[in-house]
Amino acid sequence: MKVVAWSRSLTDERAAALGVERMETPQEVARVADVVSVHLALKPETRSLVGADVFNSMREGALFINTSRGEVVDQGALREVLKTGRIRAGLDVFAQEPAAATGEFTDEIAREENLYGTHHIGASTDQAQEAIAAETVRIVRSFKETGIVPNVVNLAERTPATHTLVVRHQDRPGVLAQVLDAIRTAGINVQEMENIIFEGSEAAVARINLEAAPAAETLERLRAENPDILELSLLEIRS
Repeated sequence: MKVVAWSRSLTDERAAALGVERMETPQEVARVADVVSVHLALKPETRSLVGADVFNSMREGALFINTSRGEVVDQGALREVLKTGRIRAGLDVFAQEPAAATGEFTDEIAREENLYGTHHIGASTDQAQEAIAAETVRIVRSFKETGIVPNVVNLAERTPATHTLVVRHQDRPGVLAQVLDAIRTAGINVQEMENIIFEGSEAAVARINLEAAPAAETLERLRAENPDILELSLLEIRS
């Protein structure tokens, strides 16, 4: 499937990395897509963002899918285009939903012949709930055993780091402690860090991303004072 996308924050570089083609507007997506699927957070700037201009741009026979929030869509405009039979829609969210866990579902758009709807319960099958439980256990186990959280969504794509300090060293206690102490003394903050041990546990390499470059004197002092440090390299991070 060829995927085209629009997002308020999507760049050409990010789109290329994701393997999608970036469009300039939602209307451009609608003009070329056989299926338009909405994945937007509800914010003041996205309320009713998908309206008549998007629906009128869609190809005849195309499908419109919304599983984000009902208020992102101008539901009145969607209902009007559904009446024409030009497009079909699949909705799991609606403008009029019960406010509590139980309640009567009476949204008029559900009466449209060209709409398939699940009133905000599309993920509530037995299989889906079991899959959610299993995935939750897997994530907790991974964090407990490795310190890594799978599928984390709020990691910084870019930090204030300007330089990477590469430390090749003997795998001995206190080597990295001395390096980090020197960085702290210089008033430099560490943004990211990893330490990789080679086969035999005799040698390792640490990569430390820093928000500024340590002075040459600091690096020379580290080399001279600790024989377990085999090599220090300072690399500039290119944006």
